[in-house]
Amino acid sequence: MSTIIIIAVCLLMLLAYIFELTSAKSKIPSVILLLLTGWLMKLGCDLSGVNIPDFSPLLPVCGTVGLLLIVLEGSLELEFDKSKLPLVKKSFYVAILPVFYLALTLTALFHFVGGYSIRACLLSSIPLCVISSAIAIPSAKNLDKTSREFVTYETSLSDIIGVVLFNFIAANEVLTATSFLHFGFEILIVLVLSFILTLGLSFLLSKIDSHVKFGPIIIMVILIYFISKHFHLPGLLFVMILGLFLGNLEELRSYRWIQRLKPEVLHTEALRMKEIVIEATFVVRAFFFLLFGFLLKSSEILNPQSITWAIVVTALIFGFRWAVLKVFRMPFSPVGYIAPRGLITILLFLGLTPQQSIPLMNKSLIVQVVLLTAVAMMVGVMRDKSKKEVKGHG
Repeated sequence: MSTIIIIAVCLLMLLAYIFELTSAKSKIPSVILLLLTGWLMKLGCDLSGVNIPDFSPLLPVCGTVGLLLIVLEGSLELEFDKSKLPLVKKSFYVAILPVFYLALTLTALFHFVGGYSIRACLLSSIPLCVISSAIAIPSAKNLDKTSREFVTYETSLSDIIGVVLFNFIAANEVLTATSFLHFGFEILIVLVLSFILTLGLSFLLSKIDSHVKFGPIIIMVILIYFISKHFHLPGLLFVMILGLFLGNLEELRSYRWIQRLKPEVLHTEALRMKEIVIEATFVVRAFFFLLFGFLLKSSEILNPQSITWAIVVTALIFGFRWAVLKVFRMPFSPVGYIAPRGLITILLFLGLTPQQSIPLMNKSLIVQVVLLTAVAMMVGVMRDKSKKEVKGHG
């Protein structure tokens, strides 16, 4: 049985790679194909009577590692210099405002309809407010450079803001001035430790001569994150700072202290590490969505009781997005359509305890919102492409 499972997983991962290669041309987001493939595999196993072990404990572990790699990959992609400041500032506001406004609106709706506690409604709302950079960034590859950079900045920031906000609300039963001060102190601790740890890991990256170096470095990043998580510290900030530092060494060469890290050598090693992180992110992300699709039940995907809520949530997502882009005088198409929900939404949902969750927020709603936002993105990207082709022929 174990041999058959390994063969099946290898074949599925190769199929996921084909989806990745063809998604740019077909415009069908790979997340839809991965979820569908996993679900069809489960149907096939059920119909043939094959007994499959319970893989559900793997999902949160795989998702957490995927989250780290996605944030690290996204921050390594971000180019930060003075010329990019206006774009960074704009993408920060476009990332943070919908998270807060959508979270508050959904909290009010859930509380009004179901009468659930405000805190439970807020915790259930936040996962639906986070854009998936793992889906958005690859989907923006065929856009113009400015739109591509905006999507990279915005979705990476959305990931971090959403996760940090969720962890903050989850860690505090009651929000008081003290809890905000304590959170601010935690942020300060993480920033100081991030600076020290980033320099330490960068030093190791430039000094280690062994042909095995990137694996241990990535393992140390995962280790540091889980240690910070154990002490309820926002460890994703460390991951982001490390990625920004390694991805922007060219901008730091004017500082004397950076010369001790051999910036020429470190820059080359950082580029190699980035390639490995991209590869690892693909493997973990693909496996996560295949596994999530495999664990889905047909009744959860086709649940008529949650579809109305899914449509309302999706409409609010794009409604707030349209309003924020209009405020900042940005055209809605094509970036307005690129607001998919994905791995982080699912991961945060899985992190809800029974006391923190509400009945309205179930797996059916999550899956349907993920699929609806992915379809909206697909339609928007296709529409943008057809417009360009018409202009080109004209």
